[in-house]
Amino acid sequence: MTFEASGRTFVGTTVPAMALTLSGLGADALGFNCSLGPAELLPLVEELRRWTDKPLILKPNAGLPDPATGAYTVTPDAFSVELGKAVELGVSIFGGCCGTTPDFIRALAGAIKDKEPVHTPREPMRGICSAGRTAEFSGVKVIGERINPTGKKRFQQALREADMGYIQERAIEQQDAGADLLDVNVGLPGIDEPAMMKQAVQAIQSVCDLPLQIDSSDPAAIETGLRYANGRVLVNSVNGRPEVLDAVLPLCKKYGAAVVGLCLDENGIPETWQQRAAIARRILDAALACGIPREDVFIDCLTLTVSAQQEQAAETLRAVRYVTEELGLHTVLGVSNISFGLPARENVTVSFLTQAMYAGLDFPIVNPNQKAIMDAVASFRVLSGEDRDSERYIGRFAAAPESAPAKAPAGETSLMEAIGRGLRQETAALAEKALETLSPMDVIDTLLIPALDRVGERYEKQEIFLPQLINAANAACEGFEAVKRRIAESGADTAASRGKIVIATVHGDIHDIGKNIVRVVLENYGYTVVDLGRDVPKETVVEAVRRENARLVGLSALMTTTVVSMAETIEALRDSGAGCRIMVGGAVLTPEYAKEIGADYYAKDAKQAADIAKEVLG
Repeated sequence: MTFEASGRTFVGTTVPAMALTLSGLGADALGFNCSLGPAELLPLVEELRRWTDKPLILKPNAGLPDPATGAYTVTPDAFSVELGKAVELGVSIFGGCCGTTPDFIRALAGAIKDKEPVHTPREPMRGICSAGRTAEFSGVKVIGERINPTGKKRFQQALREADMGYIQERAIEQQDAGADLLDVNVGLPGIDEPAMMKQAVQAIQSVCDLPLQIDSSDPAAIETGLRYANGRVLVNSVNGRPEVLDAVLPLCKKYGAAVVGLCLDENGIPETWQQRAAIARRILDAALACGIPREDVFIDCLTLTVSAQQEQAAETLRAVRYVTEELGLHTVLGVSNISFGLPARENVTVSFLTQAMYAGLDFPIVNPNQKAIMDAVASFRVLSGEDRDSERYIGRFAAAPESAPAKAPAGETSLMEAIGRGLRQETAALAEKALETLSPMDVIDTLLIPALDRVGERYEKQEIFLPQLINAANAACEGFEAVKRRIAESGADTAASRGKIVIATVHGDIHDIGKNIVRVVLENYGYTVVDLGRDVPKETVVEAVRRENARLVGLSALMTTTVVSMAETIEALRDSGAGCRIMVGGAVLTPEYAKEIGADYYAKDAKQAADIAKEVLG
């Protein structure tokens, strides 16, 4: 995969997420190519080695090109010296990407011919992940339980109405409360569970980057969740029944998922811890036989309600301890069930959770919105040594007084927060509400545009990444649509925009991902964007600018060989007397070279393009 200097891909994927996902899917070797030179990629190689024992690949660029000349900055000798260091990190498959020539490969072959890749046997780190966040298999990790229709009438209604906004709000609440993973269960009589699983997973991942636990008894729904979940997931659940193991374990193996096994079989839930332990062994053996490694097998010893079966709490704790200490497996428990039917349930739940963690429970399924639950987890992490120097504990309790007000419920989210989260339905509703007291232009200028500006600032600081930027832009679009409807109701002209912009990828270049991203962001700032596409002749650009009377043009080029076309297009625009301003962007450009070829502005990304548009068009 291709990583940037930030240690993430263009869309925010991390090295651990790459390693876990691709190793789980059966890749035989992993590594890096393009984007950076050898020296910049070596730290990423070190991180990758911590997360996989697969053979490693390294194919760097010869540094970065000079846009003016197309020449790359790293020589063959320097290239080979840096890659020689990679042998000591365990890299065994080498090559060169942009800017390299046969001379580079010849020098590389000479530098490593007498070296053997250093392989230090060690167990790689393990975990589950989304594209950008990893839940490592160490310490206690909280699984949020709120995306589940059991006993929740409002959630059941949301499923029947396909109200993804409600489900997204539950995901965001749990992430904000400190959950490490989210359980996703959409099973409800009368609905198409596989189709609903697809909708829910996509909706959740559009606003939340936590890893997921796919929770279903329907193999078809499980496979749908596995196909649409980004990263590597946890599957809940199988049990001791042979037909269930035969149906689900191959899916987990195929998609590289970890699996949760419930300690029950055709005879129901055993009464003794020894019987539950026997089922756990049976599930482990079946998983190993299917090719799922021991480290990816989790056991749920099952929590029964103490108000009805009081003696079973102790049996569950004994089973958890056995599975942890004797089988060496991770354990999961749906903790909240322990207190069902009792008054002041939280007291019993917190006490049982604490006992279970000391028995070895490391993946509790709980409601993270309950402060006492998360306080108990924070305290345990200090006492177990997981929270080094009590840093997370201090951060949780020292920063706010005991009487700090609770976080506003989802219904009181501000318009800026809704856009920042990418919540489309919420944004539309809040824009409608704002229009009750503000004029349409005030809503745009004082609420929508500042919200997009804030998202852009967070993107520049790499607090969020491309998917979140696009989601926020699309959410803002819902706000603009609400404004347009209000203008139409008043009889005013809804066709008016903040100005027209013509954009194109220049002649000879077929790369248009960056241009398309810029278009989405500019449109959601309220500009009319005329997108001419890719491989666009200079004459077509000039004609479009004249026809549309556009005051701003955006030109994109990715390759050093097509920067010449960009310069020719700029020259043609100047010769035509169009009088427009020109901004340029692309991976090989720099501010200095943009000025050299006659552009007015250099835009390094979509946020900067929007800033330029505001300067030129208002």
